[in-house]
Amino acid sequence: MGELAIATRDGGAVHLGSDEIRRLQDSLDGALLFPGDEAYDEARTIWNAMIDRQPAVIVRCVNADDVQKAVVFAGQHEMLVSVRGGGHNIAGNAVCDHGLMIDLSQLRAVEVDVQSRTARVQPGATLGDLDAATQRHGLATPTGINSTTGIAGLTLGGGFGWLSRKHGLTCDNLVGADVVLADGTQVHASDDDHPDLFWALRGGGGNFGVVTQFEYRLHELGPHVYSGLVVYPLGEAVEVMHRYREFVAGLGDETAVWAVLRKAPPLPFLPEEVHGTGILALAVFHAGDPEEGARILAPVSTFGTPLGAHVGAQPFTDWQQAFDPLLTPGARNYWKSHNFTQASDGLIEVLVKYAASVPSPHCEIFLGQLGGATNRVASDATAYPHRDAEFVANVHSRWETAPEDAACINWAKDFYRDAAPFATGGVYVNFLSEDETDRVPSAFGDNFRRLARVKSTYDPGNLFRVNQNIRPA
Repeated sequence: MGELAIATRDGGAVHLGSDEIRRLQDSLDGALLFPGDEAYDEARTIWNAMIDRQPAVIVRCVNADDVQKAVVFAGQHEMLVSVRGGGHNIAGNAVCDHGLMIDLSQLRAVEVDVQSRTARVQPGATLGDLDAATQRHGLATPTGINSTTGIAGLTLGGGFGWLSRKHGLTCDNLVGADVVLADGTQVHASDDDHPDLFWALRGGGGNFGVVTQFEYRLHELGPHVYSGLVVYPLGEAVEVMHRYREFVAGLGDETAVWAVLRKAPPLPFLPEEVHGTGILALAVFHAGDPEEGARILAPVSTFGTPLGAHVGAQPFTDWQQAFDPLLTPGARNYWKSHNFTQASDGLIEVLVKYAASVPSPHCEIFLGQLGGATNRVASDATAYPHRDAEFVANVHSRWETAPEDAACINWAKDFYRDAAPFATGGVYVNFLSEDETDRVPSAFGDNFRRLARVKSTYDPGNLFRVNQNIRPA
């Protein structure tokens, strides 16, 4: 092993001899990976294929002590550092070019305490890992809608999905976290220990340290829930969305309906002639008794003339994986997102207009329904501030080849521009793409200044900067 050049935070490089690298390697229970190593490309490859960065070295951690040693080593040498959990973040912040990457993907254990209704979860776990472990006991915590998403990034950014109207955001259900700070100190953060840090971890992203274990509050659920899809032709979308808006305004917290506009995938319950045509799919979910859910959600199939439907009682874990085939790794992705307090006529027109002009059959726009418990938390109670959002629209611009980049990215940007007059101005931090650093203050709203003060306490040198970054005050 010869000398190794590793990027520093100021844009330079530090040159380390083989003895220093070997000392770090020998101290780890995990492994160091270098370009050319068998596992190197696997570790640096993440969900969004537009991200193709090459760290100088990857620390593949197998415990919290490995994380601590990596953080201390990077801090001593002023290295550029990134942290990988599930690797699902759209901006690709898991991977840095020529710096040191801390890889947590091997840390996937989930421990459920049925008596206290809590789960302790390592930072490399996916939503699928957590759901599988908790649903064995008929328990769950609110997470997202794609089972391959990493729990760490989801939680640190806020996290919302099917259970959020009833039980709040993922971060609202976080009761504690073990964290390695920028100086290498390992601390526990909760309402009683390091409360400012705990506040910041709940929505402030990966700015404040490396979480090595999350602890969540769990709730009774299922294991069967009433859920599924009702699919309408895009030609009926405006009228259907008007009826949708009226219907969801009267729903209780246990029930949610999301809207997805795209080209029809080859779903088995849709006629073959519908495949590839424009559709509006209403995704329905009820967290309580399935029979009650069927009764409450029956009107959804009367908003127009459905092309097909597939609804009924099914295991919650199955529903959590229902959208996985549309969000597999390896495609090129670019997102744009807005928050809304209402599904106004103007917003509906923009949604339908852009759904009719998708540049790739893999592109889609979803309108997620929030409200309920997510809005009954004060905007400054956690770092996540968007407690007025009733809906979140996200453009999943998704395609296969580089020559399609310009058309697909511009389509998403045009949607963002045309939808902006109807939006709040806020944005969910986990939906920010790589080129949207100017929107970081909008992601944190009035909490931004407090976050900067917490940053100055726990990471004054801004070691953790490969993220939607908050500079120290």
